Amino acid sequence: MKIGFTEILVILGVALLVLGPDKMPYYAKKLGEALKEFKKVSSEATKDIRESVIEPLEEAQRPLKEAMEPITELEKDIRGGVEDIKKSFTDLGKPETKEQGTSEEDPAAAEKAGIQKTPEAKEEEAPLLEGAKKDPAASEETEETESV
Repeated sequence: MKIGFTEILVILGVALLVLGPDKMPYYAKKLGEALKEFKKVSSEATKDIRESVIEPLEEAQRPLKEAMEPITELEKDIRGGVEDIKKSFTDLGKPETKEQGTSEEDPAAAEKAGIQKTPEAKEEEAPLLEGAKKDPAASEETEETESV
């Protein structure tokens, strides 16, 4: 909880009205001494708690953490192995892709893979691609006549 400047002014105004101007310095001095004593007691209590509870717990945890380091390293190694095994099982049912099959089926994928077609393959595809660009119906007719 934070008290702003305006709240302090309101409190001082009410205290001035209730206590009067004669007793105000006396009670302000007492309030200051009480706050000073409270701060001193709370800092001593914090110091005692730190010395008697927190530091011994940290000292007790230190050997445990050192003993756990090999176990955590072993766990990381095992998890890595398990991930490799999972990956191999997920890849088990997938068909293997062939580089040349990729170039014939999908030219864009072949280019990404870095597969280049031979000049003979390009010459064989050139008439087929030209016919497909001109008229799809005409290419169907030429295919039928070629198969007969």
